[in-house]
Amino acid sequence: MKLKTAGLGMLLLTGLTTLFNVHAQTNAIKNGIWRGVFTAGDIEVPFNFEVRGGESESPVFTALNGDRRDDFNVRRISKDSIQVNLNTFETAWFGKIHADGTITGVQKSLVTGTKGRVFPFSAVPGKAYRFTEPGKELSPKADLSGKWVIKIVGGDQAEADRVAVFEQKGNKITGIILSVTGDSRELEGNVQGDEFFLSGFTGSSPAFVRGKINGDQSIAGSIGANAAPIRFEGTKNDKAALPDAYALTFLKPGYDKFDFTFPDINGKQVSLSDDKYKGKVVIIEIMGTWCPNCIDQITFLAPWFKENKSKGVEAIGLAFEAKDDLAFAKSTLTKLKNRYDIQYDLLFAGKVGGDAIAEKLPAIDKFLAYPTTIIVGRDGKVKEIHTGFSGKGTGAFYDEYVKKWNEDLAKLIAEPLP
Repeated sequence: MKLKTAGLGMLLLTGLTTLFNVHAQTNAIKNGIWRGVFTAGDIEVPFNFEVRGGESESPVFTALNGDRRDDFNVRRISKDSIQVNLNTFETAWFGKIHADGTITGVQKSLVTGTKGRVFPFSAVPGKAYRFTEPGKELSPKADLSGKWVIKIVGGDQAEADRVAVFEQKGNKITGIILSVTGDSRELEGNVQGDEFFLSGFTGSSPAFVRGKINGDQSIAGSIGANAAPIRFEGTKNDKAALPDAYALTFLKPGYDKFDFTFPDINGKQVSLSDDKYKGKVVIIEIMGTWCPNCIDQITFLAPWFKENKSKGVEAIGLAFEAKDDLAFAKSTLTKLKNRYDIQYDLLFAGKVGGDAIAEKLPAIDKFLAYPTTIIVGRDGKVKEIHTGFSGKGTGAFYDEYVKKWNEDLAKLIAEPLP
């Protein structure tokens, strides 16, 4: 018995020593500001992030883009390897921590059976600049601050003009580009002489804008993200605006109502015609956990709904996900629900892409964007359809959206029961 006890003690001591040695050999991640660079084809897209708790088992990376902050939790795979899950987007970094403190790796999809784009990246601690190293700044040829009409050159000539909003202070520039389908999220960069460069990374694909300032103070360049870069031309215009987002998506002729039946995250079938929704103002959000603008819309809708749900309002998220698999959707939507404290129903509508909307929601005509918001009145009729979403970073555009939203919903909520 004594021998067995001694052997057990020796085994425990050996295990503790091994565990101590593993932790002692773990490569710490340096705290502070980092500069990373994604490689997208032959284009380098820089980005910045901050590390907190780099010496711990669960550091936090915070992406920095203008005034925007996005936190991502880090999981150590081994003493020199990490996985950074990028929140709801079902993508992650897989990186190696080198002896000199740098990190290299790739960003790739976590969705098995799908072909997502892979972005190699490298990151260096202690570097806070984005494009231009300190001491190498060139005097800007113009101040790009203000609103710009952005025309896409080539490709689909029917595409509506976009709007860029820039704020420049000396050599540094921040901005955002809006389209009828949503916005680019916050971008940050530099103006060097007659050239300008912006980039952004908020958890989905890296994004960039590169351009040149022309002699007449117009601009031209390219915009890139997950797809191939597209060319643009821009002119400053303080009245630049997008087409009316309430006049882009419709119900087909003959429809003033529509219905659907989809499973919730537990597999229960839910219909818009259920008693729960009768006589209520119902907000229907066509979305997906993979969609950055959908996430921005949720950060507005989730707290708004909590404040107003006692007034006879319901909301439904219709999620089109990366796989036609309820178990997969339950995983992605549960993470979304928990992260944003969503207190309205989330339904799985099927796999995104192709003719999904036409097949699953045949009453809708001219569907253009995720997210699309459908407002149903107490009488069960569709009152408004809003295409896309402009997030907080769009400034006045977001403020105008919120103002109209609150006014319209207040009127609908005030209507008597039919």
